[in-house]
Amino acid sequence: MIDESGPVMDISKTKEDVPTAMGSIEYEMIELFRRINVSRPIALTLACLAKGREISSQSIEMVSGLRQPEVSVAMRYLRENNWIDIREEKKSKGKGRPIKLYRLTVPMDCIVSKIEEEIIAESRVVLRNIERLKHIA
Repeated sequence: MIDESGPVMDISKTKEDVPTAMGSIEYEMIELFRRINVSRPIALTLACLAKGREISSQSIEMVSGLRQPEVSVAMRYLRENNWIDIREEKKSKGKGRPIKLYRLTVPMDCIVSKIEEEIIAESRVVLRNIERLKHIA
């Protein structure tokens, strides 16, 4: 069960039109991802990106309650699967590193289908191993 004592999410927007909170749909998405063994950071990050808007890693941290290293791990996985686009934007004030902005480049249903394919392939391996155990037992 998702701990809803963290940031309450109502998908109200800031000036950048970025969600400041998650709603019931996002919480359900996270719950379902977790039930199929998608890691917590990836599930939370996908929920933040699901609306298709560009969002900064800092916003993902604030909305999801993840720490920066957890967001980085999730982004690495999403990048390796070619599911996100990354854009850097210079800060409007002061110095420092540019802000990284992320956006999904594939529809969520395609991501879910890819995860489904991986789970089915893993399940086939498990079933073959069970059948082999039955045969040699």
